[in-house]
Amino acid sequence: MRRTVFDEDHEAFRETIRAFIEAEVVPVHDEWFAAGQAPRDFYLKLGELGVFGITVPEEYGGAGMESHKFEAVINEETARAGVTFGGSGVHVLLGLPYIRMLASDEQKKRFLPKFVTGEEMWALAMTEPGTGSDLAGMKTTAKLSEDGSHYVLNGAKTFITGGVHADRVIVCARTAAPREDDRRFGISLFAVDTKSEGYSVGRKLDKLGLKASDTAELAFVDVEVPAEDLLGEENQGFGYLGLNLPSERWGIAFGAYAQAKAAVRFTKQYVQERTVFGQSVASFQNTKFELAACQAEVDAAEAVADRALEALDAGELSPAEAASAKLFCTEVAHRVIDRCLQLHGGYGFMNEYPIARLYADNRVNRIYGGTNEVMKMIISKDMGL
Repeated sequence: MRRTVFDEDHEAFRETIRAFIEAEVVPVHDEWFAAGQAPRDFYLKLGELGVFGITVPEEYGGAGMESHKFEAVINEETARAGVTFGGSGVHVLLGLPYIRMLASDEQKKRFLPKFVTGEEMWALAMTEPGTGSDLAGMKTTAKLSEDGSHYVLNGAKTFITGGVHADRVIVCARTAAPREDDRRFGISLFAVDTKSEGYSVGRKLDKLGLKASDTAELAFVDVEVPAEDLLGEENQGFGYLGLNLPSERWGIAFGAYAQAKAAVRFTKQYVQERTVFGQSVASFQNTKFELAACQAEVDAAEAVADRALEALDAGELSPAEAASAKLFCTEVAHRVIDRCLQLHGGYGFMNEYPIARLYADNRVNRIYGGTNEVMKMIISKDMGL
């Protein structure tokens, strides 16, 4: 079936990204994998390429596009090559929407030009030790000083992707106690400068997958955050977090579909080259049937991911639809990548093969952005159940 989601501009961008990946990422990705992060100067290269500024208004140095389709192309091309762009994904997927949605004109003038060039990398700090998905239960606090000039930030965050290299972190903190009838009230968002006194990066966490992206623990001890770095209105942060969830969950869904598609590509090549009992693994009926089933699932996931992308660009992707896309695409990717790894045999368990890394990288898709169990709750509620 003919795919209609991308046009000539997107395909031209695809060629550029593919060439960039082959020249700048593939030759050194093993080094990033071993180091647990991409080098900081790599993000400047992404800035030069224009990756960070696609949806940033032209007045701040961006391209002024109003579409997630270029981001989708990047997802497909990095998965196709079996690489990642380090922790840069959260910079655009999680950081930029809050700047665009909440920042004042003065804040945008301060933040966006360096955001676009990669001079300032952003991360989002929501999760805390012991709270997990219960954001209303966060303990990190930000108390306004008596003269109103700054907030004093205290607390800790964990599982912060991009946290090691980040220059600015959007930190969620309590500025008021929750109300009896509303636990979500009292949370605010701050664009915290990581060079601030009292701000520290703790352990760089050793993850199962996504080894080339840094994930860290953060701690705040009497960090003074200027009042002008509050994003949006005080105490309304929980509502702001919910506004970006459809976009975030679409990103996870599309990334998972792209991983599944890449797994089939890697496996097809492997079984055609690998011989056993004097013939190629691809010649066995079981191999053909397994890959055919995987391809059918990838085709279905592609259709769901593309439909969600069109709805997102049109501003029509509902929370339940985004949850459905995430649930379906991540479950498909889980099944497909597992079956593809099985067809690699023992070699599939070796990290030198892309399928092994895909297997590990894919696992978190059913956890972050809201677990798939939470997705089922959202969908069932939308069904009136």
